[in-house]
Amino acid sequence: MKKGLIVFAREPLPGAVKTRLAAAVGDQTAAELYELMLRDVLKTGRQLSDVDTVVFWDCEEKSLPLLAKRYRCDSCRQISGNLGQRMQAAFEEMFAGGCEICCIIGSDAPDLPLTYIRDAYQLLATLQADVVFGPSLDGGYYLLGLRQVWPQVFVNISWSTADVLEQSLAAAQGLGLETTLLPEWQDIDTIEDLHAFQERNRLMVSEENR
Repeated sequence: MKKGLIVFAREPLPGAVKTRLAAAVGDQTAAELYELMLRDVLKTGRQLSDVDTVVFWDCEEKSLPLLAKRYRCDSCRQISGNLGQRMQAAFEEMFAGGCEICCIIGSDAPDLPLTYIRDAYQLLATLQADVVFGPSLDGGYYLLGLRQVWPQVFVNISWSTADVLEQSLAAAQGLGLETTLLPEWQDIDTIEDLHAFQERNRLMVSEENR
């Protein structure tokens, strides 16, 4: 079974990424932190040896080959439009390329457990779920997994609000689809999120050194 993983990413330019985090740490530092997050996410993706990973970039067309070379990844550009339109188009491209199940993640959850992603594929592959959501603490989701594209999952959603997961779940369930939730996780959008990430890592290191 051919599996696909979409990573949504932005070109890490100061002032263009992590604007809420930048309000606390500055544009340059926010861009540097974002690049570190992105590299960690790609490192996680490379551990999925049976999955075709493609980074869909929000970037200028001329930047695409440079980003593909810099990050050593299969790369495409995101279409223009709202988040739902861009995600739907990316899924459609992956399924058209032969994928039978596909997941999408962002580039700002650098310590997302690999087991969560593997669990999503397992749920989809064994037909336990048509749609898998990974809920994030802000009311959105860090992962979406599909067995095919259902456009209704991407429309009439209040993107970038605390209602995204609730509305997306309602859309999927309204279609009669079997939906499953992974454990909650936290991406990094604000300085508070960054501090929580640092604390998780401090605790993990402390546990490993016991």
